[in-house]
Amino acid sequence: MPDKFEIRLPWPPTALSPNARAHWAKKAKTAANYRYTCKLASKSVLQFKREEVAALKELVSAGGQVHVFIDFYPPNRRQRDDDNVVAAFKSGRDGLADALGIDDCHFRTHPFLHSDKVVKPLGEVRVVITGKGPEA
Repeated sequence: MPDKFEIRLPWPPTALSPNARAHWAKKAKTAANYRYTCKLASKSVLQFKREEVAALKELVSAGGQVHVFIDFYPPNRRQRDDDNVVAAFKSGRDGLADALGIDDCHFRTHPFLHSDKVVKPLGEVRVVITGKGPEA
């Protein structure tokens, strides 16, 4: 199993922020669309990583955890709370889990908000997946 692989996903929609005051139906539709978008983006990368994904599934079946390092690169310099960004990405994380075929309860997440590094025009979320934690 290689050390790690990276997937780049779109920035979460504003309606998914815990601070957004969107109608529940609009938020649910946005969450479903974002989950599906992240699933497709993840599958486009994972189709070339079948052996690595199989190794991750073996690790999980043996009782291990998948370490998911999530780096958030916002679309602008607006101040954001790191906990809100993680919460807004919940649907994206579910889409990633769908693509991997691994329940996200087996994920050990390591989020980091890069508020000083802006990715124009729409921002992005870079996810690095590995079977080894930061202590390794």
